Amino acid sequence: MAVTGRVPAQHGELDVITIGRVSVDLYGQQIGSRLEDIQSFAKSVGGCPANIAIGAARLGLKSGIVTRVGQEQMGRFVLEQMTREGVSLGGIITDPDRLTALVILAVENDQTFPLIFYRENCADMALTAEEIDPAFIASARAVLVTGTHFSQPHTRAAQEKAIAIARRNGRKVVFDIDYRPNLWGLAGHGAGEERYIKSDEVSRHLQQILPDADLIVGTEEEIHIAAGEEDTLKALKKIRGLAKGGTIVLKRGPMGCIVFAEDIPKRIEEGIVGSGFPIEVFNVLGAGDAFLAGFLRGWLREEPLKTCATWGNACGAIAVSRLLCSPEYPSYAELDVFLKHGSPHHALRKDETLNHVHWASTRRPRSRSLTALAIDHRVQFEALADRIGVPRAKISEFKLLAVKAAARVAAGRPGFGMLLDEQYGREAMFAAAGENFWIGRPVEQPGSRPLEFEGSGDIGSRLIEWPVTHTVKCLAFYHPEDGDDLKRGQRQKLRRLYDAARRIGRELLIEIIAGRHGVIGEETVAQTLAELYAAGIKPDWWKLEAQKSKAAWLAIERVVGRQDPWCRGILLLGMEAPASELETAFALTEGSAMVKGFAIGRTIFNHAAESWLAGKMSDDEAISDMAQKFGQLTAAWQRLRGAETD
Repeated sequence: MAVTGRVPAQHGELDVITIGRVSVDLYGQQIGSRLEDIQSFAKSVGGCPANIAIGAARLGLKSGIVTRVGQEQMGRFVLEQMTREGVSLGGIITDPDRLTALVILAVENDQTFPLIFYRENCADMALTAEEIDPAFIASARAVLVTGTHFSQPHTRAAQEKAIAIARRNGRKVVFDIDYRPNLWGLAGHGAGEERYIKSDEVSRHLQQILPDADLIVGTEEEIHIAAGEEDTLKALKKIRGLAKGGTIVLKRGPMGCIVFAEDIPKRIEEGIVGSGFPIEVFNVLGAGDAFLAGFLRGWLREEPLKTCATWGNACGAIAVSRLLCSPEYPSYAELDVFLKHGSPHHALRKDETLNHVHWASTRRPRSRSLTALAIDHRVQFEALADRIGVPRAKISEFKLLAVKAAARVAAGRPGFGMLLDEQYGREAMFAAAGENFWIGRPVEQPGSRPLEFEGSGDIGSRLIEWPVTHTVKCLAFYHPEDGDDLKRGQRQKLRRLYDAARRIGRELLIEIIAGRHGVIGEETVAQTLAELYAAGIKPDWWKLEAQKSKAAWLAIERVVGRQDPWCRGILLLGMEAPASELETAFALTEGSAMVKGFAIGRTIFNHAAESWLAGKMSDDEAISDMAQKFGQLTAAWQRLRGAETD
């Protein structure tokens, strides 16, 4: 499926290019546990330069990275994630001989964060000067070099070449000291969290870089190693003597940062200080990279240094309050909300408003429109198979034919999908994934009112097994005139599902059918959505019945726009209506920006299903029949809303 949203920057229009390590981070999900006892991990892109490139892109800067990844699944994961984030891939080399670096991390307590680097002969450490493209480096306003890649002769030569190109072309040089003693060979594999070991040799290497740097960033330990001094004030003065024109940023963890643009004052606190944000520290790993992304957002836009420091502090505060590195970094929209409104929570990860903006502004991009063949039906197929007298196993075979029908209509184009169930659509899901379809999967017990989930009551334990690209779909029969107890129970179930989907990072589609148990007026569905929003439920998608007037759609759109402007949109459901009625229903959505397509089933597959199960229709005939009906509805939608399709 083609994506929209954050678009990778191209040569000639970059703000910053970072250079150095990139890894796949595996974060232990059991907080407060020794790394030895961790049972499950969350995967993300990591490594200082990669984190900064992603963080900068999320904040609206056009970023790129120069590095290497392996020619394997982890390397492809890095490339795909960088593309989703909008980071230019122009400087990434795929290495057929080496593996992508790997890091395993854990949060043992608020002071202990064990990590193991798997970097023996890894891809990014094979970077050479010959692989530095002068045109690519010159395309950016600034190049950011990092300490680890000065630890080996060939990677040092690569960064020195990039610095020389940047200086020759009037670009800025940012030096992130990024000191990891064991990556310089000064500590054992089990000492990955060690932040400082004195080394004259490391200091000598780093000091050679300082005169060329326009911006130098480091923690107190990193300032010490760069200067070869263990008194912070003396270290700052030493660096100032070597980097006469560079701005120095001292990161001080929970205390924020202090910036020195000119001479070092007698007291460190007399430097430029941005606003601070006292919050709970959950995980310090990667927070410094989020800080630098925020600082660069201001620095490269020539904001006052106090503003740069404030933005950096805010980004660091948001990152340090969450578990992972780059996935937790804020978008500019999230940063703006935080700076304007702050948070009532000391633990920012508990702030629902901030979390929703984060999720909605960083989730995977999708096509602007979506037309889906809904064939997640279970009890209807069972009743049909039983009436005809064929084994229920035949249902699975038919759903595979439905995938082929949808694929024939899609013809490789973006914006197509399917609703498929696990009970009879497992093989069909595999086939649909091969077509790059959007896939939605039901969790409700068919026909349940009040709502019940299929399988065990612990919905979260089911969702964790789903692919991250699958959307959770739940149908609820809900009418605003239902009894209070019934509505309260429905909302509680949907809220449980919403929380589970957000916690494990799956999109959620809620389907509401109000007309089955009450009269639908112009405000009925709008009122239903308002009640669900009031319960804190903000799905990515709504799937709704066709409305009888444009006024009803406008009422719905007002509610969604007011309660959740980040909502991906609304899909129409079919309710087994004839195609002609559905085309009329499509026309009533004209002018509604929130209605993005449809997810229709029985109108498309009913005839083919009955005929095929009864042996009156061949596979090819069933596929052609469904493709004709799905294609007719798709064409009708595109005629009406063609300008909105990808």
